[in-house]
Amino acid sequence: MRLRIVTIIIGLVLFSHGAFAGSERPETHSMEATMQVRGDFDVRTIPQAPDDPSAGPFGRLFLDKTFHGELEASSQGQMMAFQCAQEGSASYVALEQVTGTLGGKSGSFVLQHDAMMQGGETSRWNVLVVPHSGTGELAGITGEMKIIIEGGKHHYEFTYSLEP
Repeated sequence: MRLRIVTIIIGLVLFSHGAFAGSERPETHSMEATMQVRGDFDVRTIPQAPDDPSAGPFGRLFLDKTFHGELEASSQGQMMAFQCAQEGSASYVALEQVTGTLGGKSGSFVLQHDAMMQGGETSRWNVLVVPHSGTGELAGITGEMKIIIEGGKHHYEFTYSLEP
């Protein structure tokens, strides 16, 4: 049952929509210029065995990604998903740690995802950098990532700032 939930969430949220711009974002207060980079990424999802029933009716996946372009990195993460009784309505949350280089600077940061679908339509899809999660030369990074899926290929647009 949980594998079915995970499959439905992946199919509905990630693969059935071409592009989605997230909702309003907090203002970024930084002396550093805002940058935007684009590229492709490969993603592998690894379904996990169901948890104890006390953990609730949620499917869980491990994420393994490789980013290409100005963001040359790999990431590992976890996704938790819920499929509503109404067809086409679902939700997922995820955390992933991205490690590599961004604009020639090396380090890591954490992305937090939250997405919802209602009646087959994406109503929210946010992918934000967790504040103060940056390490190395990426310490002080803030930003958001837009995920674009076209023809089964994954692309990203990453808007970010680095504190001086």
